[in-house]
Amino acid sequence: MALSDRENYLHTATISGGEWIPMRVVISGATWDQLRGDLEDVVVHHPQFFPGFEKGARDYDAIEYHPQRKAGGVFRDNYGCVWHGEVDGITGIVDEHPLADWNALDDFVMPDPETQRPLNDVNWEAERERMARLKEQGALRTAGTEHGFLFLRLYYLRGFENLMLDMASDEPRLQKLIDMITDYTLYQVERYIEMEVDVFGLAEDLGAQDRSVMGPRMFERWIAPAYRRLIAPLEAAGVQVHNHSDGYVMDIIDQLLEVGMTICNIQDLVNGIDNIRDTLKGRVCIDIDVDRQSVVPHGDPSEIMDLIECEVRTLGSPQGGLMMTCGIYPPTPPENVDAVLNALERYRRFWWE
Repeated sequence: MALSDRENYLHTATISGGEWIPMRVVISGATWDQLRGDLEDVVVHHPQFFPGFEKGARDYDAIEYHPQRKAGGVFRDNYGCVWHGEVDGITGIVDEHPLADWNALDDFVMPDPETQRPLNDVNWEAERERMARLKEQGALRTAGTEHGFLFLRLYYLRGFENLMLDMASDEPRLQKLIDMITDYTLYQVERYIEMEVDVFGLAEDLGAQDRSVMGPRMFERWIAPAYRRLIAPLEAAGVQVHNHSDGYVMDIIDQLLEVGMTICNIQDLVNGIDNIRDTLKGRVCIDIDVDRQSVVPHGDPSEIMDLIECEVRTLGSPQGGLMMTCGIYPPTPPENVDAVLNALERYRRFWWE
């Protein structure tokens, strides 16, 4: 009997078989705005990735982006950090940090985990109903933190330079702030465990272009203990822990595995496909983030096909352990989006056919 989507995902995550490589393509709002009808012409021919899509159904002039993702938008989140949007359809940046001065910590008020996520409100009853529906349908039950739940949140609150100096100088108030953020996030973790979630995502960016933002010693000192607190109950409940990090993270990849990540979503060319194979293959499920800096936006369709084939051959196996994610951002042309989708469709069942 063929596996369901949920069963195939979980077999892949645990490197215990599978029947196809779980794949997803995420098209940014900025790309939709840029390509519009030309992109619709591509997407409509790939129902496997965009089921039910109908050409002409997207009203571009009626789309109102959240201020965080709107050019010129200004948004204060529930931590008090102020975001400024720069491009429609792409998340902006934090440039006002409420704890830039440590003297503000005494009066600082954390978001209420019963009613607030960092960026919006939360209705836990509605979430329980959503999870119950997914369970009844036999679908994969996923949840997770916002992108930037700990390290990036510290940067949003303190400012990047301040945070680096805090870590280097062993600032005692930093640990207090980390504990506050971890307590808040743990509330979310525990609620989703009660809802019998299958996969919980911990997403932030720990890498720069050619090195990790911090080395193993700093990661172990400041970040790893909080990760362990969050992951321990998930591990005990049998939940898969999906970690996303952009940038080069090979400097701290052993630490990420040691704290309990079971699915590592990392970038391909930045970290090196052979490096990823030698370091991670067989140890953890790899959710490879297909290049969005050079080959996909600027290459030709044959280069895209070659890249995806190389990643499937190098990182995959009949036992599973490989997923693929491709984010599409400007200036990717429509023919390259089509090439990505064609390549993913071609190699989706490579190890089983």
